[in-house]
Amino acid sequence: LQQQHLLQLRSTFLSEALAARGIRVGPTLTDVSTPEGAKPPQATDWDCCLSTYDNPKTCLYSFDAEPNTKVISPVGTTQYISLSALNRLRRTDPSKVEPMWHSQYAILKSWFNDSSEYSLLQFVGWKGFIVSTLLLDLGKGMFLKGFLALSVFASIMVLMPFIEYGVSRFLTCSTLWMKWMSWGKFVHAALPLKILLGQMTWKFCAGTFGSLESAVRDHIVDLECAILEDSIPVTIRDVEVVSESVTVSDEDEGEYDDDDESEADDNEYDSYDEEY
Repeated sequence: LQQQHLLQLRSTFLSEALAARGIRVGPTLTDVSTPEGAKPPQATDWDCCLSTYDNPKTCLYSFDAEPNTKVISPVGTTQYISLSALNRLRRTDPSKVEPMWHSQYAILKSWFNDSSEYSLLQFVGWKGFIVSTLLLDLGKGMFLKGFLALSVFASIMVLMPFIEYGVSRFLTCSTLWMKWMSWGKFVHAALPLKILLGQMTWKFCAGTFGSLESAVRDHIVDLECAILEDSIPVTIRDVEVVSESVTVSDEDEGEYDDDDESEADDNEYDSYDEEY
């Protein structure tokens, strides 16, 4: 037991020394400690309401939330943020989510974790499971990369006859071979130059695939935001609007009652005139 304790202490000192030189081999004391006087983020429930033209809601990420969109806040507070903005922020830069509430609440673990009782993902259904869990979260994005690579490979195989026809027409083009003196020297170039050209080609293909992945991922994140907007229930109703509508309906009923009374009085006067 004592030897195991000494080994743990030595590994801790070694991790701290390497981290001081910019080499991280695991968690350090800073990662597992809480600053003095600060409390760790607490798990919290959420409240959701609708931002409208008549009753707009403020947003921590922007000045005001867009009309007819849902905003969410920790339960018992009015520190709202747009549901779509919160989801995009946690997908693009999760480290900025909890500082929006001064790191008082464990937002990511409470609202976007399947094991949490306050998770928002329990309302998204099978569509949200495919979009969030499979395409975005599985393997930290590796499933999406593999799916895109497989799709690109399948597209190339489908278009292979057209690709072969285009390549054969290009290689047998007279204009190409008339310029042999211009590009022929690259064919007989030294091996380092060929490796450099191959590296540039690989970087171009990798960059193109990365751009495609970013575009597809952004579209999937927008789809996830739309699913959250449709599925998350509203827990706080607009009481002011409801009370105003009730007041207006009461006033309308009062006007209708006054009209009925005036019509009844006119009918009585008409009947009295007919008698006399």
